[in-house]
Amino acid sequence: MNETFATWLREHYASLITLPPIRPAMGHHLARRLAREMEDSDEKRVALIVVDGLSLDQWVTVRWVLNGQNSDFVMRESATFAWIPTLTSVSRQAIFFGKPPQFFPASINSTDSEEKLWQQFWTDNGLSRPEIAYKRGLGSGDVSKDLDETVNPGQTKAVGLVVDMVDKIMHGMQLGAVGMHGQVAQWCQGGYLGKLIDYLLDHDYDVWLTSDHGNIECEGKGRPTEGVLVEIRGARARVYQTPEFRSQVASAFTSAREWEPVGLPDKYFPLVAGGRDAFVNPGNSIVGHGGITLEEVIVPLVKFERRTR
Repeated sequence: MNETFATWLREHYASLITLPPIRPAMGHHLARRLAREMEDSDEKRVALIVVDGLSLDQWVTVRWVLNGQNSDFVMRESATFAWIPTLTSVSRQAIFFGKPPQFFPASINSTDSEEKLWQQFWTDNGLSRPEIAYKRGLGSGDVSKDLDETVNPGQTKAVGLVVDMVDKIMHGMQLGAVGMHGQVAQWCQGGYLGKLIDYLLDHDYDVWLTSDHGNIECEGKGRPTEGVLVEIRGARARVYQTPEFRSQVASAFTSAREWEPVGLPDKYFPLVAGGRDAFVNPGNSIVGHGGITLEEVIVPLVKFERRTR
């Protein structure tokens, strides 16, 4: 199935980028969709929750827990495409900036400029700085304390939030995909995500949830020795400054794919691991992301509402 999907991506992925945002096909469409809704009403307030690393199948686990915790939640579910390579600094920044990665080349390898990009998107769409809020590093602790420090419901119109607990679980995972589902369910049962959504609905925000990329259980097939040739050393994706450097490594890893840099900055040439392979030592099993499988590329997109009795 993933071989067929990879072929489809090569032929059709580029055409997704410029589709209208009314039904977001890619992550960067979502902010533009929210901005259009804001244009229709001066009273509209929106909140975007990005659960870093949440795959579509793990969303099913989360949904099951949320339904059990709060029967008043209405979840309008769909899905969207992450940016390739499915790395946090690429795909998550595109979500918050509302533009393809080629528009933020200076920060493509880091998320440190994410708040600035979120603010820039909304100021470009008519909001003032006090009407924009952003916070990351969420996922545990006291929801009210976290948001009271960030959100002023009487003033804040656009809220961007990053919940990174799933990503933390993934990068420490020793028990594969089964372990991921178990720990994601355990985290969600702790109630933080449900309380976060509840808080935002209580303060009359339109609440959207998505993810920057999914994840997949994979097996190590060897670690490339590129020295200074490589810009990013991911378990599922490596990035090079020239196609020649990339081809040198690809020749030694025959299952890896040289991804055409669609919508990416200049001098950014990804090599993605094929199938369920990983650029780690042979025999090592990990849960990772960066590649082009269904599990990594197709991510949940959910709008939350309150059930009317």
